[in-house]
Amino acid sequence: MRETLVVIPAGGAGTRLWPRSRRSTPKHVLPLGERGRPLLRETYERVRAVGDEVFVLTETRQREIIEAVLPEIDASHLIFEPSARGTTNAYGLAALTLIARHPDAVMVAMPADHVVRGGPKARTTLRAAVRAAADTSSLVTVGLKPAFPSTGLGYIHAPGRASAGAMRVKKFIEKPDLATARRFLRAGGYYWNLAWFAWRLPVFIEELTRHAPARLAALRRVLAARQADDEETAARLYNRLPIDVIDRTVMEKTDRLLLVPGDFDWADIGNWAELGDRVHPDAHGNSVDGEAVLVDTHGSLVFGDKRLVAAIGLEDMIIVDTEDALLVCPRSRAQDVKKVVDALRRARKTRYL
Repeated sequence: MRETLVVIPAGGAGTRLWPRSRRSTPKHVLPLGERGRPLLRETYERVRAVGDEVFVLTETRQREIIEAVLPEIDASHLIFEPSARGTTNAYGLAALTLIARHPDAVMVAMPADHVVRGGPKARTTLRAAVRAAADTSSLVTVGLKPAFPSTGLGYIHAPGRASAGAMRVKKFIEKPDLATARRFLRAGGYYWNLAWFAWRLPVFIEELTRHAPARLAALRRVLAARQADDEETAARLYNRLPIDVIDRTVMEKTDRLLLVPGDFDWADIGNWAELGDRVHPDAHGNSVDGEAVLVDTHGSLVFGDKRLVAAIGLEDMIIVDTEDALLVCPRSRAQDVKKVVDALRRARKTRYL
């Protein structure tokens, strides 16, 4: 029986959720889960029943943040990136780190910042993905049956019948327009891409060798420096690596990809508008978290912190108030909050990041 090792990537900051999400309070530690728990804590609890061991993959500078949310995790179950450099580098580093101790284990990659309701269904799907990865020489992804024609998510086309709970992936598809998303729902065989993965470690290394050999060689040099206790060199080498996602580097190119379908309530909260969609609106379509007085205001999101927020005559707006920063923008511009973070960085106003 192969071991199952769950790796939870918990890096980055979630810049589109500024000013709540910052370097000191990244998205995965915000209390956005059920019962107001941090997303990382909820993810950890979700996967404990699936894996023999659970590892957290994070940036070195987030160590104290992670340990505050998961005080029970020990140092041997933390894998550190010198800095966040995308999932290709992160998963490659994790796989090379783990394969030395667990040469034929199944690795599950489970992002720390997703909102999941219906835990039993999600765990059943994860177990099916682990079985498919353990019993084949394939990479396995979880696809979610679409609940509506989303234009904010990528899709995976897997039109065949399931065999032993999985089907062969035909194609990855970037975020579609509304007409295309509606066509996907009518046609069937299209699934939301959750970026939940499972693979046997040697199979994943083989696919990195096929599709990203230079990257794999560079990651081996990083690991060699780290094993020689030369963290400075390891960090310098790692920080030179191009930033990209495993979907484009490997998943879109491999001919060894299976999909396990899931059917549960899931969301990747990428911006304030999406978070507002998860908060039950009042009779005027307003979603409120905190104390607020709203007069002639409709379709707006108000997230307060320590003081009352009052709004008059607003339509489809976002207000996020924190101790030292206030965000106000149209709901339609929620994706552009990242531009504020970029502007603050250029202006070297790092105390707000």
